[in-house]
Amino acid sequence: IYLKLYIMRLNYKYSLLALCAVLFSCQPTAEKKETTDMSTDKFTGAKGEVKIMTLDPGHFHAALVQKFDLGQVDPVVNVFAPAGPDVEGHLNRIKGFNTRTENPTHWEEKVYRGDDFFEKMIAEKPGNVVVIAGNNAKKTEYIRDAVAAGINVLADKPMIITPEKFDMLKLAFKIAEEKGVLLYDIMTERHEITTMLQKSLSQMPNVFGQLEVGTPDNPAVTKESVHHFFKYVSGNPLVRPAWFFNVAKQGEGIVDVNTHLVDLIQWECFPEQIIDYENDIEITSAKRWPTKLTPSMFNRVTGLDGYPEELLGDIKNDSVLHVYSNGEINYKIKGINAKASVIWNYEAPEGAKDTHYSIMRGTKSNLVIRQGEEQNYKPQLYVEPVEGTDLTVLEKELKGAISEINKEYPGVSMSNSAKGWIVVIPDKYKLGHESHFTQVTEKYLGYLKDGKLPEWEVPNMLAKYYTTTQAFIMSQK
Repeated sequence: IYLKLYIMRLNYKYSLLALCAVLFSCQPTAEKKETTDMSTDKFTGAKGEVKIMTLDPGHFHAALVQKFDLGQVDPVVNVFAPAGPDVEGHLNRIKGFNTRTENPTHWEEKVYRGDDFFEKMIAEKPGNVVVIAGNNAKKTEYIRDAVAAGINVLADKPMIITPEKFDMLKLAFKIAEEKGVLLYDIMTERHEITTMLQKSLSQMPNVFGQLEVGTPDNPAVTKESVHHFFKYVSGNPLVRPAWFFNVAKQGEGIVDVNTHLVDLIQWECFPEQIIDYENDIEITSAKRWPTKLTPSMFNRVTGLDGYPEELLGDIKNDSVLHVYSNGEINYKIKGINAKASVIWNYEAPEGAKDTHYSIMRGTKSNLVIRQGEEQNYKPQLYVEPVEGTDLTVLEKELKGAISEINKEYPGVSMSNSAKGWIVVIPDKYKLGHESHFTQVTEKYLGYLKDGKLPEWEVPNMLAKYYTTTQAFIMSQK
């Protein structure tokens, strides 16, 4: 009897619930969408809807995301970090943006300082996007746990610095998909105008022909990046934290800056194509070597009078710090031979900055970016015919290609050079490295509004980090 009465009550209860559901569905309200996806009802492009959190900003790249005001981003930014010089340096950079004379920003930084900074961020979650740019030792764990908490992540490179973290990164992308949040890394070099035009011309067979296959000794694509420990950022000498020189925290050069170069090789050679790291990538050789810093060099870069304990294992000949910041990767990607190498010097020559060299070899012409003394240390793009190419025909085709490029970049032209032609680019397109962070952020904001990344981005991020970490393994041998 009791069982029958209980069942009758249940039937009555669910009948009422069903009736309410029918009545509710008849009301003139908008169709309800899932709250766990990144649909446009979550991010619409509205002013201030993106609320940034900054996590342990030990690298100046964290501040460059905020170099300019962004309408879609709330000016209140919550910072979570341990107390110390890293976070204070970050706040001083933001203050500099806010107080500059020309085009000042309007950021309001709310700061939590404490050893439990990450746990505090996850517990309070005052934002919907976290920017992670700093010490790389725990970055992959932070990424994984942030997306697991339903937070979108915009991460500085590299996302991983050791092969052991690759599976964790794969898991992070899987969790991000399940949670409906976007995990993305900051690839600024895609927005350098010479690189963008190199990519565009490589997709024009009448000018470039087809990409060569190359050999390990003469790759079809070569990219080399030269950086400097001492340099100026936003007009001020850059003070680097001591941990930056600890490869267990920053990562060796072969897995750090090379991330950009490997990314560009994928992005230019196989635009919008999915790279399958298990079948499309083969490392042929890799090597590493140190940059050597004396105590006076280290003092000038860090402001410290001596080496901290964490670096003592890398001291050679009593006083010289060996930093394994240099690395070279030779590999095949979809059968094409490519080379990516990074070099770190102590300081740039007078008037010079970080430099980039790139060549894409085609069957009709080579597309070359040079940034040396001859170019006044400013990147220039050259189109140089290969032997046997009809120069008259190629020049005509190049003029047509430049006309096509002018539809998107008015004012681009060409002039003769010793080996072919220079692509002449108006200064208005030469925004500089620091401004590229704003461009990446704006691109990411667009993806948030769309609710998704392009379908090739996630597999290609995995392919990129597979390439760098597998090269790291080979370089250790």
